[in-house]
Amino acid sequence: METPVLSPLSPVAVGTVSLIGAGPGDPGLLTMRGAELLRRADVVVYDRLAHPFLLTLARPDAERIYVGKASAHHSVKQADINDIIIEKAKLGKNVARLKGGDPFVFGRGGEEAEYCRERGVPFEIVPGVTSAIAAPAYAGIPVTHRDAASSFCVVTGHERDDKRESGTRDAGEAEQRRDWSKLAHAADTLVFLMGVEALPDIAAKLVENGRDANTPVALVQWGTWSRQRVVVGTLETIVEKVREAKLTPPAVCVVGEVVNLRESLRWFDDPVTRPLFGKRIVITRAREQASAFGEMLRARGAEPIEFPAIRIVPTEDTVPLDDALKQLSTYRWLVFTSANAVPIFAQRMAALGLDSRALAGVKIATIGPATAAAVFDYFRINADYTPEEAVAEAVIEGWPDRNLAGAKILLPRALEARDILPESFTSMGASVTVIPVYETVPDLTRADALREEIANGEIDAVTFASSSTVRNFMSALTNGVEMSAKELLANVTLASIGPITSDTIREFGLEPQISSAEHTMPGLVSALESFYREQ
Repeated sequence: METPVLSPLSPVAVGTVSLIGAGPGDPGLLTMRGAELLRRADVVVYDRLAHPFLLTLARPDAERIYVGKASAHHSVKQADINDIIIEKAKLGKNVARLKGGDPFVFGRGGEEAEYCRERGVPFEIVPGVTSAIAAPAYAGIPVTHRDAASSFCVVTGHERDDKRESGTRDAGEAEQRRDWSKLAHAADTLVFLMGVEALPDIAAKLVENGRDANTPVALVQWGTWSRQRVVVGTLETIVEKVREAKLTPPAVCVVGEVVNLRESLRWFDDPVTRPLFGKRIVITRAREQASAFGEMLRARGAEPIEFPAIRIVPTEDTVPLDDALKQLSTYRWLVFTSANAVPIFAQRMAALGLDSRALAGVKIATIGPATAAAVFDYFRINADYTPEEAVAEAVIEGWPDRNLAGAKILLPRALEARDILPESFTSMGASVTVIPVYETVPDLTRADALREEIANGEIDAVTFASSSTVRNFMSALTNGVEMSAKELLANVTLASIGPITSDTIREFGLEPQISSAEHTMPGLVSALESFYREQ
C-alpha cells in the first residue's frame, strides 16, 4: 500500500517517524534537516552515542526516551525500540528517532523503517555523518588519498548471532557472512565498526588471508568527541597496544597505509593548535549568552558544557523604564553595565515606537567590549566610552566627563547590582536614574546530571563570568544535597573573569585557580589556555 504524503500542518491520527542520523558525536555534524525535525518532535527516542547537546534542540516539553545500547549489552531490545516508536506514532505524535552515525550504516535503520511501513506509519530518513569516515577524519586519517588508497570498505566488527539479536562477541554463534579471503583485499582501506572486542580475531584473520602483518592500523575511540583517543600500530602489534592503552568501545578500527598520514594531518587532538583538547568546561552564563563563549572554547579543542546557572528575566513593571524613555533627550549619559540590559532596553523603545534616532544627543557608556558590541548590534551606534578594564571601578576612574553638575544619567541594570556607579556619579554632581530592567534567577534544569558528572571526575573546569553566576551556580549545585560547594568542587578547576567574581567564589570557601587579567570572555579563554599549557 502506498504511504500517503502528509502535510506537517494536517490533523492526522498517526504521527510521523523521522529516522535521524545524529552523526558520530560532534553536535556540529548534525544535518540542518535533522535539527529541524528535532525542533518539531513531540517525542525523541535516542541512542547512547547521540551527543547530549542534541537533546537541547528539542522543545522543552518534548518527551525524551533513552534506548541506548552499550557494547555487548542492550538496555532495550531492538524489538522493544520498534514498539516504542510505533506506540508513540499511533498516538499522533511526531517521533524523532535519533541514531548515532547514519541510520543505514549498521544502525538498524532499515529494520525500523520496515517496521513502520508494515504498520502504516509514515517515516522519513535523514542521513547522518557516519563514524566510519568522521572518526578517522578527526584523527587525521583520510580513508582515501591519491598516494595511499583509492578505495575503502566499511565492515561490521561483529555479526548477528543465531538468535537474530546483535551484541554477541562469540564468533561461533555468528552467521559469519564475512568472507575473509575476499575481505582482506577488498579495498586499500578497511574500516571496522563495533570491532574492539573482536580485534584479535580481525587482525589474525586479515593476516591469515594475506594482508601484510606490517599494515598500519589505528583504533579511534570516541571519535569526534572531546574524549577522543587514538592508538596506532600494525596488524601484528595493534592488539597488544590496545590492551596496554585499556581502550574500550566505542571505537573505529582503520586498516591501511592511510593510517601513516595521521602524523602530518593530526588536527582535532593536536595540543599545539587546540590547547584545550579533551577538557570538559562548564559554562555558567545564561543560555542566551553561552553560545559565543562555547564556540570560543570549542575552537580550542574543549567540550563546552552549558549549565546556565541563571536565567535572565525582564522585570514585570515596565513603567519606570517607559517613563525614562519618553524623556530620553533630557539625559546626558546612558550607561549600560551589562549586555543583558541592551535587548530589553531596545524592546521597550520599539514598543513605544522609538528607534536609534531617539538616542541622538545622548552619550552612551558601556562597561566592556561585549556590552559595547550589543549596543552596536541593536542600535548601530558606537559607544562613546568603554573603559579598558570591565569593572565598575574602572568606569569611574577613566570617566571622560568630570563636570557632571546638573547632568542626568540613566542607568538601566540588573535588580541586584553594586551601587558604586550611582553613588560615584551622584558624588560628582549628577542626577542618576537607576532602573532595574531585569533580574537573574537560578536555573536548576541540569543540576542533578552535572553533580553526577562532577562526582565521576568528568568535569575539568567551571567558568564564572559574574558574581550572580557564582551564587546561582553554587545554589543549584547544592540544592537538595548535604554536601557543600567546597566539597563538591574540591577536584574541579574554577576560572573567574575577574577580581570581583573571584571574591564571590571565595565567599564559598573556594579559591579560583584561574582569574582572567582581561575581564572579557576572550580574556577568560586565554587564561584557560595559559593555565592548561603549564600543567
